[in-house]
Amino acid sequence: MMSIDFEEVLREALTLPTRARAAVAAELLASLDEPVVDDADAVQAAWADELEQRARRARSGEDVGESWPAVRDRVRNALTR
Repeated sequence: MMSIDFEEVLREALTLPTRARAAVAAELLASLDEPVVDDADAVQAAWADELEQRARRARSGEDVGESWPAVRDRVRNALTR
């Protein structure tokens, strides 16, 4: 197997046109993501688990959440920047 130096790859990638560099960057970033789950049942089960965990934390008081006015103000401030 051929060993390619990081600096060499970077140097070559930086010579690419802008669109090609963007495509390379997108592919590299996508490679860091978790694998995509195409199974709708698995996705639904994962969301059900997540919702149950969040509800459990809310009911126990572990996660008290935020008031609607606080959330609304934070969103408004972020949108007006």
